[in-house]
This record gives sequence, structure tokens and C-alpha cells, in this order.
Amino acid sequence: MEFQVQKYISAPLLNLINNLRAKMGKGFFTYFEQTDMTGKTVHPRKGLRQVLTDVEGVYAGLRPLLAGESDQTSKLSREHVVAHPTPGLVVVAGGKYTTYRVMAIDAIDEAARGLGGDVAASATEDIPLVGAVGYRAMWNRRGALARESGLHVERIEKMLMRHGVLTTEILALVAADRSLGEPLPGGEDYLKAEIVYAASHEGALHLDDILARRTRLSIESFDRAITASRPAAELVAPVLGWNAATVDEEVEHWRQRVDAERMSQTMPDDASADAARLQAPDKG
Repeated sequence: MEFQVQKYISAPLLNLINNLRAKMGKGFFTYFEQTDMTGKTVHPRKGLRQVLTDVEGVYAGLRPLLAGESDQTSKLSREHVVAHPTPGLVVVAGGKYTTYRVMAIDAIDEAARGLGGDVAASATEDIPLVGAVGYRAMWNRRGALARESGLHVERIEKMLMRHGVLTTEILALVAADRSLGEPLPGGEDYLKAEIVYAASHEGALHLDDILARRTRLSIESFDRAITASRPAAELVAPVLGWNAATVDEEVEHWRQRVDAERMSQTMPDDASADAARLQAPDKG
């Protein structure tokens, strides 16, 4: 098992990592920049100086790795294995998120072989993601899109990377209401239009849908999107038919979710961490 932490982590999360490492032994590999609760870098890279106010977000992940000949997980393969251990059951082990489509192809093809008959090979590899068709051509037009919309080209580039050619749908919202071309308070990396779009076009029904899944503000902002929560809720209220009481309820639930998440990261084991986090379960 490999554990990676991007950017910087605080003392409670470090305690969790150390507990996991103690349980899993030498097969547990860590890579991170450690900070204490004041933001002082404990183990800086050469020439690196970091303070708490510089930290924008933190995220961590566990990656399953296939057992191999090396004790160092950094040398183990990131490849996946598809197995058919018993009739009717196909399992996938290893792999990583960036190769999920290859994993899907192999799993579907293996399942098809188990069914017998003439089943065509998976076409997943050739099916473009939503917003991908015409992406390169639109990327080449990013300067023109910036001029036409009145937005900075960097804004256009970020939206293209998030939404692909569906960026034009967001720009249509901005054209209809110029205020939606402004940055979201507390989440300035996103336009207000992107928040509205999450509810009007992407099926978001609750604030946690928007802040944790349609956007990544929950891990990209220093305060886990607490500041952005009310402006975001007020933006989507007309789209979702929320009244003032519902806005308050959604914002309060998000605050409770963040508190529960922070509490869970101070727990000494998985069971107590899960119990703490589920004190404010997601609505979405």
C-alpha cells in the first residue's frame, strides 16, 4: 500500500499516517512535506520555506499496489491485474485512477469471455469523454473566447481544462448575466457561472455536491470552502428553488460536514474516524 500526500499536512493527519505506518510495517511508504500546527515546515525540501498562509489545500490518497519482489513500494508496478477467480466474478487489483479506462476495458473483455458467444470487444477506449470532442480546436481559440467574453485568457484555459468544449455553455451564462463572470467569493479560482452551471447543467442538488464534487473547493481552499459556502448557496438558490431557510440549512450542513471531517482526522483509528465523519453525512 502506498500513501501519498500532496502539498503539506498538519499534525493530526501526520498522526494518522504514523498510525497507519505502524500497523502496516515496512510496506508503508510516505511522501509528504510535513508542517506543524503553526505552519512551520518541519522537514522542508532544500531551499523551501513555507508558512501556514501559503497553504491553499491538502489532500491524501491510498493506492493499492500489487505485491512484488521489492520491499520498496516505489519500485512496485502500478499496473493492474484482472482475474476471474470463480465463475461469474471478475476482479481488478492494482492500477490507478489515471488508467481507469484501460482497467474498464480489460474487466469488460474478461466478463464477456465468461459469457461466451460472440461479444464484441469493449469500445471504451474510443469513446470520448463529455466535452472532449473538438477540445483541441477550442483550445486554439482560447484567446478569441477571452476577447469575446471579456474574461482573462487564464480563466478560459482553466474552464477548458475543467469542462472541455462545454465551456461555451458557461460562457453563455456569463453573456446573459455579466455578474456571473465574477470570481466566487472564497473560491476565486472559480467563476460564479461555474457554480450556477453545476446546478443548472450538472445535476447538483445540494451544496456538498457543488463544493466537494462538481468543484474541488473542499480541498483547494484553505478553509475547506467555508467562506465560499454561502455565496455558492445563494447563487444556486434560484436554480434549485431554495428559499432563505434552505440556504441557511445547506450552509450550516456544510459547516457541520467540515467540522466532522476535521474531527475524523484527529481520530486514532479508522472506525472512530468513520464514526466522527458520519456525524454529518453528505446529502448528495
